[in-house]
Amino acid sequence: MDSQGGITVRRALELPGLRGGLPEVVACADELDRTVRWVHAGEVPNIASLLKGGELLLTTGLGLGTRPADQRAFVRTLADRGIAALVVELGPRFGRLPAAIVETARAAGLPLVQLHREVPFVSVTEEVHTEIVNGHYALLRQAEEVHRACTRALLDGGGAERVLRILADFAGNPVFLETAEGRLLYAAAPGSGPAAADPLQIWAGLRGRREAREAGPPAGAVLVEVPGGGPGTGAVRARLVLLAVSAPPLPVHRMAAERAAGMLAVVLMQARQEEELAARGRGDFLTDLAEGRIRAEDAPAQARVLGFGPGEGPLLPVVMKLGPEPLPPDYWAPLARAVLEELASVGVPVLLGVRPVEGRVPLLVGLNSEAVRTAVADRVATALRSGVERAGIERAGARPPVVVVGAAGGWAAASAGLRHAAETATAARGLPERPWYDARRLDIDLLLWRLREHPDLAAFVHRAIGPLRDHDRVSRPVLLPTLEAYLAHAGRKAETARELHLNRQTLYNRLSRIADLLGMDLDDPETVLTLSLALRARRHAR
Repeated sequence: MDSQGGITVRRALELPGLRGGLPEVVACADELDRTVRWVHAGEVPNIASLLKGGELLLTTGLGLGTRPADQRAFVRTLADRGIAALVVELGPRFGRLPAAIVETARAAGLPLVQLHREVPFVSVTEEVHTEIVNGHYALLRQAEEVHRACTRALLDGGGAERVLRILADFAGNPVFLETAEGRLLYAAAPGSGPAAADPLQIWAGLRGRREAREAGPPAGAVLVEVPGGGPGTGAVRARLVLLAVSAPPLPVHRMAAERAAGMLAVVLMQARQEEELAARGRGDFLTDLAEGRIRAEDAPAQARVLGFGPGEGPLLPVVMKLGPEPLPPDYWAPLARAVLEELASVGVPVLLGVRPVEGRVPLLVGLNSEAVRTAVADRVATALRSGVERAGIERAGARPPVVVVGAAGGWAAASAGLRHAAETATAARGLPERPWYDARRLDIDLLLWRLREHPDLAAFVHRAIGPLRDHDRVSRPVLLPTLEAYLAHAGRKAETARELHLNRQTLYNRLSRIADLLGMDLDDPETVLTLSLALRARRHAR
């Protein structure tokens, strides 16, 4: 099957009908990959006037004439008409094709085939047409598969950028979403191949054609309008542009683009606010970066498409995890708008996205240097929490969102840092509340959280601190908090007493009681390690 929905001349010759005629290619064997749009059989001299181009013409040669001049004219008019190939059945008219026919076909670049056995032309026609119809059905099926992939992406919380990326990967060419006025909204390049270049550079090359575009799109481009304003209004909300960079787009790519345009029209109307749609697209980018679907060397260009230019300094990955209950869909637009407004006062470049399915807000922050990491993290965490509060998401008694800050570094480090911060944000739900958590200091908690379902973790906690838990259940819960504070201060009794607002003798009595119940020496390093792990594990173990 040809990629445009027909079949090639080569494939037609392989089908049983023509293969039974013992076909011999006598001219332009290197042109057999031409697409056959249809099959026609005829014997009249002016048959070229009945054709539209792309046909495989079957004839016994009666219309070719007997004079070399007529034969040359016959072949030239067919070549000018753009037929796919000329197939002549040898027999009463020709025992072999005349040199005038062969030479003219070769000069015109027209594939010429002679059949050494008689074949029923009607059977050949049915056979080839069946292949062509099947090919068109296969194209429709491919376009439908792309449509389903886009639908799944949207249901998973993806946005316009995810749809564009799927379309770009399928077409093998860059795809752009622009406003009706020609302003770039989103850009996507395929993940591999010659078109996997910086789409911004490609888009910049189109700016010079802005005025000329009224006379027609760039050569080979596919332009599909995204409707807006309701049925029957004729309003155009945006435009999909699929450019011919690696290869000319095929009909199936236009089919897929038309289906994607319909989906984008619904997304644009449902989102209502550009902030949410843009934030969803940025969230898709940051998630793909975290999960390794975007290479570190390609990430800066794609980030620039999304408006993020951090400069030469390190990048700081940050993830805010909202409550365990899913956020209603209507809340994401005001949340994205409020958080972005709050982050504008931080004074550093920020790329913020939303991931509604996971209930989290990932972002990258551009730093001048590693030295300002803590100060910037403080300001970013404050802005994120203020945005959540302004959006009215926190409910009475609900725990504030968890903000986790990863390690600063380049784009490769940002990929791992975003992934690490996202997982740590989920694990940090059970930890004491803080303005923000440093992912670098929570590796033990993350490990224990990953083991939370394992029965050995609960058994370890019970063995290590079970007597203290039993004591605090039936009496005043003081021993576990005392042990936790004592270990947090590395065994420094004076600091522990100050934090717990106890006099020293009361603290000594509690520590003595803890040692007796556990049968352990609290000054032993192995005991300290065991108890520290057990206290951390009890927040995660089930």
